[in-house]
Amino acid sequence: MTDPLPELPELPGLPELPTIGPVSRQPPPGGARRHWQQATVLEKRPQTARMTALRLSLPDPAVHTPGQHLVVRLTAPDGYAASRSYSIASAPTDGTEVELLVERLDDGEVSGYLHEDLQVGDPLEVRGPFGGWFVWAGQRPALLIGGGSGLAPLVAMLRFHRLHPELATVHLVASVRTPDDLPYATELATESTIVYTRRAPLGALRPAGRIDAATLAPLVLPGTTAYVCGSSGFADHVSDLLVELGHPEGDIRVERYGATS
Repeated sequence: MTDPLPELPELPGLPELPTIGPVSRQPPPGGARRHWQQATVLEKRPQTARMTALRLSLPDPAVHTPGQHLVVRLTAPDGYAASRSYSIASAPTDGTEVELLVERLDDGEVSGYLHEDLQVGDPLEVRGPFGGWFVWAGQRPALLIGGGSGLAPLVAMLRFHRLHPELATVHLVASVRTPDDLPYATELATESTIVYTRRAPLGALRPAGRIDAATLAPLVLPGTTAYVCGSSGFADHVSDLLVELGHPEGDIRVERYGATS
């Protein structure tokens, strides 16, 4: 039996959250941020034909832990309101700015407005950050596996590690249909593996196809926590592969994206 990997201390400045270990769904010490505030849109940056990054300024700073999300609420003049949750893609800094990745869904009333009507300088009502389970504070090595817009919280973890390379190691596996569907493509480097499921670029080492055991096997290492984020089918497929490869079920954290709009 090998000795367990040493735990790194949580980086100062992050909000207190349950650490890697037993599942806890209690609010973080000090309580969760549950008040609404009016953010300002600083930037809209297309990532793919269907995904846009929104950079927001928060009047009440809210430091997040990588993996958390914000709730966005739109309210019509007649009082009708619709809200959706979007993962934070930015690394935590002083909490005055955050970045969300929004996928445009067919007939999506919220995502459609955020893509087509929202402009730089507009106000946007948000609440959060939320989440105490699908989070990474840098204490243990992390294997990040995401599909489509499910890459957003994993990119936050990757960016966090780049700001603080003294933290435990990370490796990202990104699954997208084609090269045109890959958000944050210019940021993904040697610590990333890209899997194209429909069309791979010329010269790709791996032909197009779903993530398989051969792709994940070299990355399943002792002491690593796996974070899986994507559609329900994607999450089930990847989780099954990890278990088949001997990764402990208790060290797999999953976030499924439903068909919200």
